[in-house]
Amino acid sequence: MRSVRPAEGVPVGALGDALARGPVLLDGGLSNQLEDQGCDLSDALWSARLLADAPEQIEAAHTAYVRAGAQVLITATYQATFEGFERRGVDRSGTAELLARGVRLARRAAAGAGRDVWVAASIGPYGAMLADGSEYRGRYGLSVRALERFHRPRVEALAAAGPDVLALETVPDVDEAEAMLRAVGGCGLPVWLSYSVTGDRTRAGQPLETAFALAAGHERVLAVGVNCCDPADVDRAVRVAAGTAGKPVVVYPNSGERWDAAERRWAGGATYDAERARAWCDAGARLVGGCCRVGPDTVAELAGLIGGSAESRGDRGRAGDRQGKRKVRASGGAAGGGTAGGDDSLENT
Repeated sequence: MRSVRPAEGVPVGALGDALARGPVLLDGGLSNQLEDQGCDLSDALWSARLLADAPEQIEAAHTAYVRAGAQVLITATYQATFEGFERRGVDRSGTAELLARGVRLARRAAAGAGRDVWVAASIGPYGAMLADGSEYRGRYGLSVRALERFHRPRVEALAAAGPDVLALETVPDVDEAEAMLRAVGGCGLPVWLSYSVTGDRTRAGQPLETAFALAAGHERVLAVGVNCCDPADVDRAVRVAAGTAGKPVVVYPNSGERWDAAERRWAGGATYDAERARAWCDAGARLVGGCCRVGPDTVAELAGLIGGSAESRGDRGRAGDRQGKRKVRASGGAAGGGTAGGDDSLENT
């Protein structure tokens, strides 16, 4: 496998050390696991609604991925924003508490693993807040400065909750990536930057070389790569990211199924092949997992192929949760995680 290491000066802690040793296994899609558990995700807040209404379901989903062997859990905060919760009548202090709850739920699931499991706080793009699928187009008509102002309060709230890393994910274009990197400048945490792409370009049409080069000069960036894209797009993206940014690469594509917005259902068959992860790792991938419609079974398969120690894979045989067959929202983006139990109500918000 290709030798990669975190950039000098990055306060990456134990996760960075693990990446220097070899691949680290991410979880899979949070939405499909929640729907398999019977949750309704038709609300504009998507899975973030459950932070307020059913936090135990989020912890249950995180636990499913821990049992599958995941070494990193991504919080249910992808679509959790101050603006989105304000429309539901939640004030800013209440929203900050819900964001912190997302980190606590993942942390509780991680604590039950009996091994190292890190928590990544998900920060989705501006378009996720709009809930109209524009996170897969970008080009919102906002300046970099305006996007930075949008992202900064959520970055600060999530960083204060104490995750191990911030996941800047499903980013559709370079302008928003620049804004997000500005927003995390004083957060005190490492971050990964992950674009949503089509072929050899971002969703907004910029070349991958341009997109990944943005991360090369940022010491705080732990890894750079792609997520919520077709698995076929990962092969080239890994090579370009590794060669352009000189950092460990993060990859977690979706299942390869296509969302039919008119029929509001998934079409086509799944094309995610866990065996391809070997080639991704050989090309420089160090954080590897799945996004929409990739469930615990696939993560367990990945654990057997690229997962770390035997201890980190010890629970995967008990991952009885099946991949989701129900539809998820058209604007569904990245977040994966799993765990059960625990009462974390909204009483103190």
